[in-house]
Amino acid sequence: MNKWILGARPRTLPAAIAPIIVASALAGPDFNWFRAALALKVGLWLQIAVNFANDYSDGIKGTDTHRIGPTRLVASGLASARSVKNAALFSFALASIAGLWLAYLTSPWLIAIGLLSIWSAWNYTGGKKPYGYSGFGEISVFIFFGVVATVGTYYVQSEKLTLLSFIVSIPMGALSCAILSINNLRDREQDELVAKRTLAVRMGDAAARRFFVALLVLAHTAAIATFKPLALLTLLVTPLTFSIARTVLGGARGAQLIPLLGKTGKLQLIFATVFALALAIQ
Repeated sequence: MNKWILGARPRTLPAAIAPIIVASALAGPDFNWFRAALALKVGLWLQIAVNFANDYSDGIKGTDTHRIGPTRLVASGLASARSVKNAALFSFALASIAGLWLAYLTSPWLIAIGLLSIWSAWNYTGGKKPYGYSGFGEISVFIFFGVVATVGTYYVQSEKLTLLSFIVSIPMGALSCAILSINNLRDREQDELVAKRTLAVRMGDAAARRFFVALLVLAHTAAIATFKPLALLTLLVTPLTFSIARTVLGGARGAQLIPLLGKTGKLQLIFATVFALALAIQ
């Protein structure tokens, strides 16, 4: 596989795609394919930028030296730190271009939100005091890849903010958090050795496993809480949810958790597709 595709971490991209699908379905008659496409570009390039930025920052700090999960470019020596940093900046630039276009079409407030998103993405593992090293990564992911991505995509198409758009953002935020949570659970022991105090490290193994499962339960519960009868269709994906939860609660650790990253991403995409269908036909 091309090293840059590897570094972009395709298995994490559902976190960027799913909110766009759900929000576009919620927009209904206000759906605008061009604005939806721009929102998708913002989400995808921002997610890729985050992945490269984390690769760079963790690589130069040495916290990826004994990583169990997917190969990191800097730590493995596949690419120089400078080239990975440039890839992150280039990805941020592509996300910014699409975001500026959306701001021109809708509201200049999107520029401020975009700048805040970029700051958050870089400082997750970058800077002198990365907040991801203090256990606040899940909060950031819920806000930016849940609420902001979903409500923002709905807004750029409908130019409205509604309570329902916020409620449907909760499952997207929870499932995006679950992707990060399974990563942090997998790397918990190694992160603890290098003083990387992720939420999984701070909570401990047993609580981190329960937290992951709680995120999956929250996604299903929040979908039903929309009080859209067809939202019950999201229960069709519970066999996959149960399978993932059972593996985590069963004590899988380290390399045994690697396949669950892809499965959790798959769960989010399938969930979002079914949820979007339920929202679109009511």
